Amino acid sequence: MNRQELERKSSALTLSDMEIFVFPELIYSLLLANLMSPCIWRWRDEPWFAGLAAMTPYRRIVRVKQYIMDHYAFNLDLDTWGLTTKQRELSRFSDFIDAATLKQSNALFGYEGDKYYFDIDIRKHFGLDKYAGDVIPYWKTETVEAMNAFRYRENYAGGAGECVSLAVLYAAALFIVARVPLKDIFLMATPLHSQNFVDTGEGVLTNNRRLVTKTMWYNGTALSAQARRALENERVTLVAHETGHVHILFPEATIQPQAYERFAERLRRFLQTGLTDEMLGNYIRHRRDIQKCFQIRYAIHGVARYIGAERAFAYEQDSAFKVTDATRDKLLSEIETEYFSCERLPDGIVLNDLEDYLRAQKVDLNNAADVEALRKQFSCGCLNAALAIEGLIRFCRTVPRIPDIREKTVRLVQAPLGITLDMDREAVIARLEAIRPQNAVADLAFYAYRDLTRTEPEPFLRAAVERNPVSVAGAAALTEEQVVERVTAMPDESIYDEPGRLAQPDEVWNYGRGDGVERAILLANILHARTPDKKIAVEVASASAKLIVNGREIEFKSAKQLKQQVWPLA
Repeated sequence: MNRQELERKSSALTLSDMEIFVFPELIYSLLLANLMSPCIWRWRDEPWFAGLAAMTPYRRIVRVKQYIMDHYAFNLDLDTWGLTTKQRELSRFSDFIDAATLKQSNALFGYEGDKYYFDIDIRKHFGLDKYAGDVIPYWKTETVEAMNAFRYRENYAGGAGECVSLAVLYAAALFIVARVPLKDIFLMATPLHSQNFVDTGEGVLTNNRRLVTKTMWYNGTALSAQARRALENERVTLVAHETGHVHILFPEATIQPQAYERFAERLRRFLQTGLTDEMLGNYIRHRRDIQKCFQIRYAIHGVARYIGAERAFAYEQDSAFKVTDATRDKLLSEIETEYFSCERLPDGIVLNDLEDYLRAQKVDLNNAADVEALRKQFSCGCLNAALAIEGLIRFCRTVPRIPDIREKTVRLVQAPLGITLDMDREAVIARLEAIRPQNAVADLAFYAYRDLTRTEPEPFLRAAVERNPVSVAGAAALTEEQVVERVTAMPDESIYDEPGRLAQPDEVWNYGRGDGVERAILLANILHARTPDKKIAVEVASASAKLIVNGREIEFKSAKQLKQQVWPLA
């Protein structure tokens, strides 16, 4: 295969965030690999999912959410998959993208997002500040097996994964377990985050381990504020769907235009709402910095009393009641009367009066006259009314910066995926195998699946010796004999429990276990990094694997059932 094809296929095996950015088809290939995996199909047998068929689509989705919350942690430990350098990766990708473009849209190469990210110092926020100069960490995404295997690592009670891994896990579980058609699931990536938009009801966003409904998006809580960050502050770089993908920087798209238009319209609706009295209260909850400018009127024994909004919202934390709905009086009745003032607090807006205005006047935030009239209601000595209204408009109306498909040349895939809810796992695999010659995403899925019975070895081996630095660094203090002793003493247990599927060296090292073939390749990676001039090869057979280093042979048992062949690594 040519250099570009080899780079693409080997990237499907390491699946770093920057590789997915350069090769946008890889994110859906990872989803398809998870659909082929037996792991998520086993979830159907869990007692937690009993009776799922009788539930509404949303209740099924919530069940999946809680299962993921209970079994997976969010992990952004930048040391998990090791270090590389900007120059090394730029050299790798030079045939596909230029350095200036990569810098504009990838956090590892200089992207810092918009004002929000400048304010929080993005490199420090993500821990990138500890890597000086040209050194950058790999941000690798994980297959479901690699996510599950985190339980073997110290300080992890169960599975784990970073945001792309969790987004793809969600998408696969929504299809397999919650029975959501693939046509209704859209994967979105921004330079610093990944999430899904699920077109059911008013729409659902997956956000790391959590779900966000339209109601939750506007409730003003800390969780919703966190969920809003990416779409409010970043442009959407990539949208992937069963019909294809569109990338903000690449001139060609493969997604079906009708499907993309549906996604764009549904997402825009999700991100816009009308201004009501409840929405105003949610905005003030969201903006803690302006709560000091508001007060709430409440009758105690028939006499009007006033309390600062800051204190009232603070009481929500330990109460089942809210400031912003019909339970307000119950909330305020729980607060000691000593915290209420007999007089209206000076220089502050009475929230009740502003709510009355919104109930009486339907305000269209797209109408300049309505906005100006509303601004006068916000007049207050401690509040910049113009900025407050501007923030309120943004709160009620987020405009997503998504790729414009009208600017793209659309080249539809020759063979659609055609994966439907009536298929079982075997039928999904058979369908993907059948369309591999006409569908690049389906073809790459078998590389992401790590199946050496269905793929040629070169991409796997290239990824193994070029992009697995953790095992090399971890073994640096050991002699060659100590390395051999440590690796041979590992449990003979692969995290991929099917024949033909192999873990990469750093997975074997991080999780401390591996089949004989995997441990032979792990040793080859470490020894090749130490002495690149040594002749190293791995000879595999149906029940064994042999590492050959300058004539020395180290043999392992194997259950991977690979056909007999010799893989030269150096």
